[in-house]
Amino acid sequence: MRNRTLADLDRVVALGGGHGLGRVMSSLSSLGSRLTGIVTTTDNGGSTGRIRRSEGGIAWGDTRNCLNQLITEPSVASAMFEYRFSGNGELAGHNLGNLMLKALDHLSVRPLEAINLIRNLLKVDAALIPMSEQPVDLMAHDHEGNHVYGEVNVDQLTDMPQELMLSPHVHATREALDAIAQADLILIGPGSFLTSLMPLLLLEDLARALRRSSASMVYIDNLGKELSVAAASLSLRDKLALMEAKIGRVMVDALIVGPQTETQSVQDRLVIQQNLEASDIPYRHDRQLLRQAIDQALSQLAARR
Repeated sequence: MRNRTLADLDRVVALGGGHGLGRVMSSLSSLGSRLTGIVTTTDNGGSTGRIRRSEGGIAWGDTRNCLNQLITEPSVASAMFEYRFSGNGELAGHNLGNLMLKALDHLSVRPLEAINLIRNLLKVDAALIPMSEQPVDLMAHDHEGNHVYGEVNVDQLTDMPQELMLSPHVHATREALDAIAQADLILIGPGSFLTSLMPLLLLEDLARALRRSSASMVYIDNLGKELSVAAASLSLRDKLALMEAKIGRVMVDALIVGPQTETQSVQDRLVIQQNLEASDIPYRHDRQLLRQAIDQALSQLAARR
């Protein structure tokens, strides 16, 4: 691999859900338009879930979360976008950013156009692409074979499900497939494993694009224990096996993990293990430390080739 640092790369693609993907993208925001995030759109909880139940459409919450973390110039527009209604009325708990995206979605031909309008308003250079522009939900068959519908319910499982699937069958956004095809580096994680990361890989055409990619792929593990009891039971080896079963081949070249993580089971991969925690928010990655770890992974992967 000729490239050794992030500064040398033409295209970096990050996959994931709201908090984790937003953290990764904000740590790499200096890449500007060379950075693309592909965002999970299966959320059915909170403000997002209420909007979906009343208005339909894709889930906007994770995209809004990423945009929030990419705002570098505070403005009236950014304050509006981050505003959450309080009180007890019908708007209580709703995030204005979600409502703005939904309103622009109604006015646009495509959800991606709504995102691009907000990006321009907030002066965000990095691209954000919903994993699919068709409404879709996460479903599972639990360990007893029962049907479990919706991301919120899947998150509450205490045992690993027998199977995860998307309902209905939808296609990945065309621009997401193009971004993966052009990527020099693909990042996945951190984030809720079953509900932020796996939904992306359940899209058959997105998994196929990953399978065909010649980019290096780096998995960024969570720093804290997952709130999902089922996901918290998974080892690093388990997570890699589940992701790569959906992709269809061994794909993850390197892992970035915190100092407490057990890594014995993945000695066949490059592992960057160090303190990555932000001083202000427990279990969140420090942006500078994360960027340095990604650069370190790139340079060590290059040295191995």
